[in-house]
Amino acid sequence: MALKPWHTVVNPRPDLCEGKPTDASEFAGHLDQVRAEVAPDDYQQPDRFFERTYLTRNLTELATEVIRRLSGETTAANAVFNLSTQFGGGKTHALTLLYHLAEHGTAADRWLGVSKLLQSAQVATIPKAKTAVFVGQRFDPRGGDDGTPFRRTPWGEVAWQLAGSLGFTLMEPFDRNGEAPGGDTIAKLFALVNQPILILMDELINYISRNRKSGLGGQLYHFLQNLSEEARSHKGIVLAVSLPASELEMTPEDQSDYARFNKLLDRLGRSLVLSAESETTEIIRRRLFQWNTQDIAQGGTIMVSKEARETCKAYAQWLLTHRIKLPGWFPVDTAQSLFEASYPFHPTVLSVFERKWQTLPNFQQTRGILQLLALWISHAYTAAYRKLHSDPLITLGTAPLEDPIFRTALLKQLGETRLEGAITTDICGRQESHAIRLDNAAVDAIKKSRLHRKIATAIFFESNGGQSQSVAIVPEIRLNVATPELDDGHIDTVIETISSSFYYLENDKSKYRFSLTPNLNKLLADRRANVQAVRITECVKAAVQDPKVFPPVQGITPIPFPEKTTDIPNRPVLAFAVLSPDHAMQDSSTYNLMESMLRQCGNSDRTFKSGILFAIADSDIQLREEARKLLAWEDIRDEESERLDDNQRRQLDENIAKAKRDLREAAWRAYKYVALLGKDNTLRTIDLGLVTSSADQSMTSFILRRLRADDEVQDRINARFLVRNWTPAFQEWSTKSVRDAFFASPQFPRLLDPEILKQTIAEGVSNGTIAYVTKAAGDSYQDFEFEKPFAADRVDFSDDTFIITAETAQAYQQRIADPPRLARLIISPQHAQLEPGMKQAFTAKGLDQYGNELAISTPEWNATGGSIASDGVVQAGADVGNFTVTATIDSINAIATFSIIATTIKDGEGSYSTGTTTDTSGDRTDTPSLAIPTHLNWSGEIPTQKWMNFYSRVLSRFAADPGLTLTIKVEFSANGEVSEQKLQETKVALQELGLDDNVQIQ
Repeated sequence: MALKPWHTVVNPRPDLCEGKPTDASEFAGHLDQVRAEVAPDDYQQPDRFFERTYLTRNLTELATEVIRRLSGETTAANAVFNLSTQFGGGKTHALTLLYHLAEHGTAADRWLGVSKLLQSAQVATIPKAKTAVFVGQRFDPRGGDDGTPFRRTPWGEVAWQLAGSLGFTLMEPFDRNGEAPGGDTIAKLFALVNQPILILMDELINYISRNRKSGLGGQLYHFLQNLSEEARSHKGIVLAVSLPASELEMTPEDQSDYARFNKLLDRLGRSLVLSAESETTEIIRRRLFQWNTQDIAQGGTIMVSKEARETCKAYAQWLLTHRIKLPGWFPVDTAQSLFEASYPFHPTVLSVFERKWQTLPNFQQTRGILQLLALWISHAYTAAYRKLHSDPLITLGTAPLEDPIFRTALLKQLGETRLEGAITTDICGRQESHAIRLDNAAVDAIKKSRLHRKIATAIFFESNGGQSQSVAIVPEIRLNVATPELDDGHIDTVIETISSSFYYLENDKSKYRFSLTPNLNKLLADRRANVQAVRITECVKAAVQDPKVFPPVQGITPIPFPEKTTDIPNRPVLAFAVLSPDHAMQDSSTYNLMESMLRQCGNSDRTFKSGILFAIADSDIQLREEARKLLAWEDIRDEESERLDDNQRRQLDENIAKAKRDLREAAWRAYKYVALLGKDNTLRTIDLGLVTSSADQSMTSFILRRLRADDEVQDRINARFLVRNWTPAFQEWSTKSVRDAFFASPQFPRLLDPEILKQTIAEGVSNGTIAYVTKAAGDSYQDFEFEKPFAADRVDFSDDTFIITAETAQAYQQRIADPPRLARLIISPQHAQLEPGMKQAFTAKGLDQYGNELAISTPEWNATGGSIASDGVVQAGADVGNFTVTATIDSINAIATFSIIATTIKDGEGSYSTGTTTDTSGDRTDTPSLAIPTHLNWSGEIPTQKWMNFYSRVLSRFAADPGLTLTIKVEFSANGEVSEQKLQETKVALQELGLDDNVQIQ
């Protein structure tokens, strides 16, 4: 449940709600003004005065004794009181309370809190008394021209106020001569009054200081002594005296007189310290906010509403949960009651003045706090503030330091106006103030809560007290600014940010304070602008090459900042190219650079393009900024270290170390992309996401681990993978071609180390997946390793060593066990058609028992018609008909057929046949002589599904004949672009067959 803003739960005084300017004089009533009925309403109207007055324990005690004494009681009723507090601590307020009681008598019985005083004094009603008021800082000789007698001295003024003309006539000789009256004269004055008397004397040191040279200051001492003695000896007479002005304003003579007067009053009367730290909160809340009578308990304390209690409970529960992170002096176990006792203020708002500010020479303990908080509340209650902010409590962090009036009052209390620059530079007061700028640029949670500004303001209050160690520690900061809705981690983040950004904030081992002199951050800001770009570039490149960023890993040495295609070697290994940070991913030219390096190596096409990995920076902006910072810190160390104190030198060393870490971290974050050749033969980019140095030992290791996870890089390969990806263009696969394929073809995974292929081959040979061979003459193998232990160090990557599949190896083994022998003859052609006299060459091919072609000797040829030579050439005879040709080798024969047909000759008259016929006369007709064919040519297109048939049915007839020349023309038209992958694979296959790889594309 969202906590309600404090300004919707309680209402400030009407004048504060209206935003009327307020100064400290409002909270410093003058008795002279009250007596003259010209004081502000809060002081002049007694019922209103009591409504806004909290009767502290000491104030109640003072009023009780005075009431008893004026009522004629002498037990527990002193006649003389020496009121002492720090300057601005409520003395005049106490004297004003006594004045209203004495002046109004029984009419005061109905005022708020007076019943408590009557009960404490054990009297029925407030006695009315004759009052005299003397205010030392206001009194000058008065009267003479207004119908009243001319009064030169305090005793003349007191006599006039108590007994009018008779009283002044009695005192006139002493007033005229400037001599203090004795006890007899004072006793006669009391007799003239003949009723209870209350004499109130305030700010006597001011009068003494002003009248020291005239002698009246010294005479006042005697008058006060005599007055005190007489008051003590008479019933119904009370003298209440307040001596001090501000100690800061006292001269040595003033201090001497203060000690003398104070000793006198303490001897003759009772010294009463009015300020009470534990009750300051109640005083302030009564003075600054509007409360209904039902809001005030019997003892005078304020009872908060249900909404306020819910807020206090939420804060208290948060503190209990995080107590280990809070200062030990704060009583967490009673936190809720503390929050309720100070609502709508956070307890630290008031305690900071008691803990740290009360020893400041200029600080007015009650009056000063009231003035600051009145300005504070008035500012916070404006419509604009309430619209923008919904703080559940008034905390130190919400102090309106941007308000010049508040800032002036605050610095006056501190006694140090030079802190104005620190406030407006680092906290607020200007649009470019650091805390304002940082809040605006922060994440929503920090921006909404104004956390940079709140923490900075809290540090300002906590670190500028009068104590010797004026610092704010992190637990105090957390106590001041934490809310139930705020993520505690944001506090540490903001503290770190402002430590590195503010110009006047000092940090000594997590103790923070605002100083008058600029800190190292200011020196850094001045230095940063002067760092040359070329130094920054060199520093950035050095950071990227840091052994903790891109070191060699597992035999892979990164190639730093390649600019030419030849910077990356064309070898069958992984090439890890780290592009310069200025070749950022967002720059289109970076893609073109990678493409050129991927496709070319110098003037040649790159063969092993699949083995190239590119590490690319997202941007170099942050890297350059961190480098600039590091160089600036180092310049400060080199040139200004002697001007720094020990703490600053220590911080400088820490900042340099941190800047180095930040620069290295920036390198990790910058290189978030890896590019490589995809399976579609185009560049593929992998986004590594947000990477930090905690992810791995180095960026190289991290990238390799990611590529392993994506199966782009592998540590080992199984021999079955080689079988599954066997190139069908050849039976034997050279080991060099096997290795090269893993770095040339994107269809193959990249090998972290090509040497692991030796282990792959060795294992495949050992378990019978493949065989390792070297070729001999013909189809035989010189070395043959299969299905037996085989060491990896025996594997050689070369064009002369091969692997073959298990099927091929097993077939070879079978041939070794049962050597090929002639099992069948095949005559080609199987049939021929001839005309008489024509010739036809028949050839025989031998097949072994495995169906493989086998070299044979010259067969024995026989024909049933015509004639056949020993080389298998048949010459057709004259007889027409069907005949056979037989080839025989060692009882194995083969038969082919041929036909002799008659020759038909056409002339102009008709046609006739020659050949296997006899004319009617019985004479034989000779057959014309015909040319014997010696060349065969054919060209045409063959469907892809008939390529193998074309070889077995046509080409195999001529395969053994050295006169066969085979010229092949391959044309391939793609539906679109001929892919680079197909082109490269074709070239590799042609190279492995020992053929020209000059493939033309257009």
